[in-house]
Amino acid sequence: MKPVRLLSGILTVGGWTLLSRLLGFVRDVLIASYIGPGAVMDAFVAAFRLPNMFRRFFAEGAFNAAFVPMFSKRLEAGDNPLGFAALACSGLSLVLLGLTGLCMVFMPALVWATAEGFVGDARFDLTVEFGRIVFPYIFFISLAALFSGMLNAAGHFAAAAAAPVLLNVLLIGTMSFAAVTGGAVAQALVWTIPVAGVAQLALVWHATRRAGLSLPLVRPRWTPEMAQLVRIAIPAALAGGVVQINLVVGQLVASNTEKAVSWLYSADRLYQLPLGVVGIAVGIVLLPDLSRRLKAQDDVGARMALSRAGEIALALTIPCAVALIVIPIQLVSVLFERGAFGADDSAATALAVAIYGLGLPAFVLQKILQPLFFAREDTRSPFRYAVWAMAVNGVLAVGLAMLIGWIAAAIATTIAAWIMVVQLAAGARQFGEVARFDAQFRRRLWRICLASVLMGAVLWGAGVVLGPLFGMGGWRWLALLVLIAVGTLAYALFGQGLGAFRIQEIRSRLRR
Repeated sequence: MKPVRLLSGILTVGGWTLLSRLLGFVRDVLIASYIGPGAVMDAFVAAFRLPNMFRRFFAEGAFNAAFVPMFSKRLEAGDNPLGFAALACSGLSLVLLGLTGLCMVFMPALVWATAEGFVGDARFDLTVEFGRIVFPYIFFISLAALFSGMLNAAGHFAAAAAAPVLLNVLLIGTMSFAAVTGGAVAQALVWTIPVAGVAQLALVWHATRRAGLSLPLVRPRWTPEMAQLVRIAIPAALAGGVVQINLVVGQLVASNTEKAVSWLYSADRLYQLPLGVVGIAVGIVLLPDLSRRLKAQDDVGARMALSRAGEIALALTIPCAVALIVIPIQLVSVLFERGAFGADDSAATALAVAIYGLGLPAFVLQKILQPLFFAREDTRSPFRYAVWAMAVNGVLAVGLAMLIGWIAAAIATTIAAWIMVVQLAAGARQFGEVARFDAQFRRRLWRICLASVLMGAVLWGAGVVLGPLFGMGGWRWLALLVLIAVGTLAYALFGQGLGAFRIQEIRSRLRR
């Protein structure tokens, strides 16, 4: 078995994801500035969330959990992996065509189900219009996910990780052009989304051909392999998309408060940066590696991969979570507060950011623990856990909203994330020692937490000192960069000093 270079793979995926998320911030800053919180932005957010929700089900849920382990094991054993992938591709295409057609016809019902508070005002019709334009994106991006899964299983991470960059580049370019020429920014934004889906699919399809993974054209057929894939994929769709479902529940609650959907969206984009760079990157690299090691009966290597992935993920995630809790207003005001996005919007968004920050380690731990089940083609257990987590999220979001309003959505999402983690950790005990973090992980975890807390204290103090600069126009960008630099340096020094990580050890892993 050709080993997956875990740290190198994580950095490759994480680096491209970081670039994508940074460009995503630029995109969201432009949206907040050109459109601003209100009816049009609420409609765009609700419409764009529809294909993204189904993308999480089909791409990051069902296919990441079901297709990647099955393809990885066939690739390891030389058991006609390309034939299996070709059948999966043709079957997925047929399902996606049917789904896209049905959803475009019944778009009003879909909008009502996900943003009931829009009924009776201008946001509803606008969301339906936007939804019909953007929904075909699901067809292209789901097929792109299949090709990306093939590349990841073969240890080629760069192209698949780079594909989302295209979406943000095209959206930024289109919005900027529309704004400069006096065009309709919102219309330009929504029409560019399906075009970007085509571009992403073309990129990963070309990469698979270059990697020697060309798929023959075959007609859809129902075979025992496809039956097994569907049997695994159906529960995986819900298990992998639990976060997205919780966000939709939150949207339902927030849709009853003006601008709240926009606030939660902006907060979601902020905490999704470390989640995407770290958590999703770790999950993408870890799943095929675990699948292939289990196929080769390499239990020692599988436990080592799990422990080092968890160590890397939490070493990068916990300090980010502390930062989101300690300096949310500084982050939000600098990144979003301009044009139609005012100080009140910053304050509301910052509150949601801090609450999401409390849940960030849980979101990342899910990406680490779920591959333990998916690599064994066990998607039913995560499915059951997801049902319980979603039930808790729904009850809390609706119940607390009666007392504290729209912010209940963020609180419920965070609590549900931790409940999901507890269930995953308890359920993984059945796999024995191979599914448990090793002594090095446990020894370093408390050091990572302590270093992060000390960094948070430094950040708070630096925020107080730099406070006046955040109210001085162009100086606020410099103040934020200094604040981030101070926090990064503090964490590096505390982490190295406490033994949370070793710089030399990281360098040696990269050279392997």
